[in-house]
Amino acid sequence: MKTTLYNPSNIELEFANAIKGLIPEIEGKLSTNKILEVKTTIDVDNPFLVFSLEDGDGDKHELVLKLIQRPDKE
Repeated sequence: MKTTLYNPSNIELEFANAIKGLIPEIEGKLSTNKILEVKTTIDVDNPFLVFSLEDGDGDKHELVLKLIQRPDKE
């Protein structure tokens, strides 16, 4: 199926929601970091998730996961 809308695309939205639903499993695979909060912005072009983390020493960190679909190739 050709993608007709990229801002955001259906695939980007599905992946963002799927990742959001997997947060407990993701945290279970982190050896020394705890997920404190995940902010999602999925209603924009290139949806993103911002993970607020705390490591074993109590230091805070942020990771940003941005989803970008490349244009369809013929």
